[in-house]
Amino acid sequence: MKSPFVTDLRPNQVTTATFLVHLKDVRQKKTGEPYLSLILGDRTGELDAKMWDNVAEVMDTFERDDFVKVKGLLQIFQNRPQLTIHKMVRILDSDVDFADYFPASERDPLEMFAEVRQIISTVGNPHLRALLNACMDDEEIAQRYRLAPAAKSVHHAYLGGLIEHVLSLCHLCRVTAAHYKHVDLDLLLTGAVLHDIGKISELTYDRTFGYTTEGQLLGHIIIGLRMVQEKLARFPDFPPRLRTLVEHMIVSHHGELEFGSPKVPLFAEALLLHHLDNLDSKMECMRNMVAKDRHVEGYWTGYGAALDRSVLKKDKYLDGGSALETSGPAEAPIEEVAPSPVPDPQTVPELNASPLRTERSMSQFAEKLKQAWRQQ
Repeated sequence: MKSPFVTDLRPNQVTTATFLVHLKDVRQKKTGEPYLSLILGDRTGELDAKMWDNVAEVMDTFERDDFVKVKGLLQIFQNRPQLTIHKMVRILDSDVDFADYFPASERDPLEMFAEVRQIISTVGNPHLRALLNACMDDEEIAQRYRLAPAAKSVHHAYLGGLIEHVLSLCHLCRVTAAHYKHVDLDLLLTGAVLHDIGKISELTYDRTFGYTTEGQLLGHIIIGLRMVQEKLARFPDFPPRLRTLVEHMIVSHHGELEFGSPKVPLFAEALLLHHLDNLDSKMECMRNMVAKDRHVEGYWTGYGAALDRSVLKKDKYLDGGSALETSGPAEAPIEEVAPSPVPDPQTVPELNASPLRTERSMSQFAEKLKQAWRQQ
C-alpha cells in the first residue's frame, strides 16, 4: 500500500511519496526561468505543489494523469499546505496500485448494486419495473453504473459516487412520498434510478475524472434519454403516456433551463425529483468541503464554487479548541496567484504586487456621473 498519503503529511517535514498528477502548469519566474505549479493527489485528497529549481530537467518528462515520485518539504502558505518539490521522477503505471490514487465510496459497489436491485423489485408498476430491470440486466451498463462517479468534481466525485447518490436519493424518495400522498412512488423511484444514468458515458474515470467526447458534445441528460429510449424499444406495449412522463423526469431533473434542463419540471414527481436531487448533491458538497478542506487555522473552509460560499466547520467551531479565529468566510477568489512559499524576490514572480482592493475601480465616465449626482 502507498505511504504516505496526502492526509498523512505534516508541516515542516521532508517527505518522499508518489502521487497522481491532477494538474500541471508551467509558469515563469520574474527571471524568465520556468517553474511548475502542480496539483498532486491520491485517494485521500489533493495537494498544491510547486517546483522552483531544476525545472527544465523534468518538466517534459511527465504530463497530467501520470504518476510521479517526489521529494519535498511541506510548508503552510496562506493557511494551506503546500509542497515545495526538490526532486521528481515519473514512475510507471505498473509500479503503483491504482486503488491508492482514486477516491472511492466507502461502501462496496456490489453491495450497493444489490440494494438498487432490491429497490427495483419493490416497484409495483410492471412496466416501470421491467424498464428498470432491462437497464440493470445490461452488463455493460451495470458495470459502469457501479463504478462511475456522480460528477467530475461537484458532488459524489469518487468511484461508486453515482450509485451511492442514487441510493441516497431513493431513500429520500420513500420518505417524501410517504408525506405527499398524491405522489406516485413507483414513478419517483424510476426517475431516481434513471435520472443520471447518462453519466456512465458522459464521464471518464479510468484515471482522473473528466469528460468523454460524447459527454462534451451531448451531456448526460441527452445521453441518458437515448439509453432509456433504446431500452424502451424492447417494450412495444409500454404505455406511451407513461413513457413520456419518464422521459420528462430525465430531461427536467436539473430544474431550470439555465442549469441545463431542456424543460422545467411540469408535474409533481418531476418537481420533487429535482429538489431531492439538488438537496442530496448540495448536502454532499457541504460535507465534502468540510472533510477535504486544507486550511490549517480558523473555523471556515476555503471558498467553494459549487455552493458559492465558504462553509463553517461546525464541529471545530463548537469544540473551540486552539483554532485561531479568522475574519470570516472567504469570498470568491478574484484571481489566481502563485507565489513561492519562500519569499525570495529574485525567484518569485510578482503576480500580485499591490494589495487586493475591495471595490472595482470606476471608469472616468462613472466617476463624473457620481460627482454630478452629488452636486444635485
